[in-house]
Amino acid sequence: TVAEDYNEGTSIFDEYVPDQLGALYRPVQTIAGEGIHGLAAAVMQILTGKFDVVVVEGHSKASNILTLPYILAFAFDPVFNRPLAAHPYYVAGMEMRRYLAETGTTHRECACVAAKNRNNALLNPLAGYGAAVSADDVLASEPVAEPLTRLECAGHSDGAIVFVLAAGETARVLTDAPIWVRGVGWANDTFWMESRPWGEARYARDAGRMAYRTAGIKSPRAEIDFAEVDDTFAYKELQHLEALGLCPPGAAGEWTAEGGTELTGEFPVNPSGGALGQGHLLDATGLARVLEVVQQLRGETGQRQIEDAEVGLAFGWRGVPTTGGAAVVLSN
Repeated sequence: TVAEDYNEGTSIFDEYVPDQLGALYRPVQTIAGEGIHGLAAAVMQILTGKFDVVVVEGHSKASNILTLPYILAFAFDPVFNRPLAAHPYYVAGMEMRRYLAETGTTHRECACVAAKNRNNALLNPLAGYGAAVSADDVLASEPVAEPLTRLECAGHSDGAIVFVLAAGETARVLTDAPIWVRGVGWANDTFWMESRPWGEARYARDAGRMAYRTAGIKSPRAEIDFAEVDDTFAYKELQHLEALGLCPPGAAGEWTAEGGTELTGEFPVNPSGGALGQGHLLDATGLARVLEVVQQLRGETGQRQIEDAEVGLAFGWRGVPTTGGAAVVLSN
């Protein structure tokens, strides 16, 4: 199970999932990380040869958390940062400002991300934040932490996602249409906010490279058909696309504004609506990205279906103020 005890209001949360998952008398563990870290752990367990089937669960009951910003603030260093009592979104606003300054990306280009994803979400019955909005609407929405506006920040949602992973031969027995894990990768940058590079996402770069290496992918933009990447804040989608090698540094904003990442574009990004359109599912947010990739590869996404999708990438980020992320490449 991918869970954070702080969000659950109890410690050692994995003790609470065997009944629901049918996992009595089986090893159960908590992955205190991004949702895709849970998939990576399952893959490694299967590769040991000791396990044929591993179940990965992630969930969010954000509606039960009355003081979520206060909980998030526990991730700040307790000596140097937490006493400043800064709202986590303030940190995101500072990072966005640095990203814009270093890359030349414009605020309007970030707003195009929010508009795209919230419009995509109108085609997704699992999305709670779909809206027919324009970049102008996004820019005109209430300020949160300059330059971030309300429509550039993902609202929180409740939900649960479960994946069943199996060794190759076992998967062929269990289903006629398995989706294959071709590569996984994960990475962390420095925890210290004072020494991290605020304008780039090195954790995404390294996680992507690891996933591509294990998948045998040399040219991600050419070999992958679409991507679901973390967009907890609109600028993060652009930052992550660049770090994942899907476009050159500083080019994601223009690419998005020109329609290249739309559902009908050359490389669709977040056809599900992303976290901006679906809602942020706490530690299960990355699993939501994977779910969309799986459903696209199975041809199960209705009006938002990407034609001839064969290979997809999912990337998840654990969120402010962390620098941890994980990536997975899937194919049909």
